[in-house]
Amino acid sequence: MSLTPQSADAGPYDALLLYSFGGPNKPDDVVPFLRNVTAGKGIPDERLEEVGEHYYGFGGKSPINEQNLALKAALEAELAERGIDLPVVWGNRNWEPYTTDAIDELERLGAERAVALVTSAYSSYSGCRQYREDLAVTLEKRGQLGPDGSTGVQFDKIRSYFNHPGFVAANAEAVLEGYEALEAKGGDPAAAKLVFVTHSIPDTMEAASRVSHATYSAQHLDVAAVIAAVVAEERGHPVEWELAYCSRSGPPSQPWLEPDVNDLLTERAGEGLKDVVLSPIGFVSDHMEVAYDLDTEAMATATELGMTAVRAGTVGTRPAFVSGLVDLLLERAAIARGEEVEEETVGNLPAFRSVCAPGCCLRRDGEPSGIPALCSVDLHS
Repeated sequence: MSLTPQSADAGPYDALLLYSFGGPNKPDDVVPFLRNVTAGKGIPDERLEEVGEHYYGFGGKSPINEQNLALKAALEAELAERGIDLPVVWGNRNWEPYTTDAIDELERLGAERAVALVTSAYSSYSGCRQYREDLAVTLEKRGQLGPDGSTGVQFDKIRSYFNHPGFVAANAEAVLEGYEALEAKGGDPAAAKLVFVTHSIPDTMEAASRVSHATYSAQHLDVAAVIAAVVAEERGHPVEWELAYCSRSGPPSQPWLEPDVNDLLTERAGEGLKDVVLSPIGFVSDHMEVAYDLDTEAMATATELGMTAVRAGTVGTRPAFVSGLVDLLLERAAIARGEEVEEETVGNLPAFRSVCAPGCCLRRDGEPSGIPALCSVDLHS
């Protein structure tokens, strides 16, 4: 473990871009939102309506937007507490406020160099590169993309933060609360299995993510081991754990990471497992994949199997997570100033790059997309 810079100097940055996925705010938004998410895949609206049932079951509104606003407010409060005068601007890839709206706001504020904080802790195409591509394509449409990057507001990014102490500590806190909730429901914490859950991705995207330093799944396994060890020490008993996946999409012929969380629960129940704590370490807030895939589907599966199950919280706006994000901002600022920085991590993996390597996190292993991506040593790699 190394030391995070203690300086409260955010220079050269004059703004922070909180950069997220986005989600619908009302039923009429659902299909247009899903068109954005699936752009270029030729999926008919009839199929999108079927997929949208997940959202319609929650009033046609995703919880992600309000959660992003809460995180934005928490970051602003933490920055103010540290005496850092840095505006936080929120933008999304797939819904309002869009990336171009965020750039408009940055320009209104007079920002010249912003640092992007993506609301995904892990390195993969969908968690990193797709955001960098969206920034580049948006700038290109605005006539603001030159051969070396933006000709307007300059952008850097904060590194993938799955192995930052703030993210890990907040997850461990949430899991410990989950064990307390399990005990309150009459479960046996000492006999319970801890199941970490994240969003599945196609196998070829998993293979491509190895350019980052370690694959998407390896990143999760590393941080899961750290969290489980913390929980075991705090609880005073061994903690058995596994990693499962949710939110698979795409044709059945396309291999995705497995096991699905429902399949895992079914298999373990057949082996006699009675108690389980689900920890959504792949998500930073309780958005639709958590609300539907875990709180609805997985909990229903556990009930049908006669299991006592609880779902631990996400990191959300927990103080350790928010403070850690500001630490990461200051770390990135120090790097941008050319200072030597020891980047703080936990687990066995190194700090991931804040300036991505060529060919980093492609959609398909070994197949360049042809789409420029910001925050890389090579814009067109």
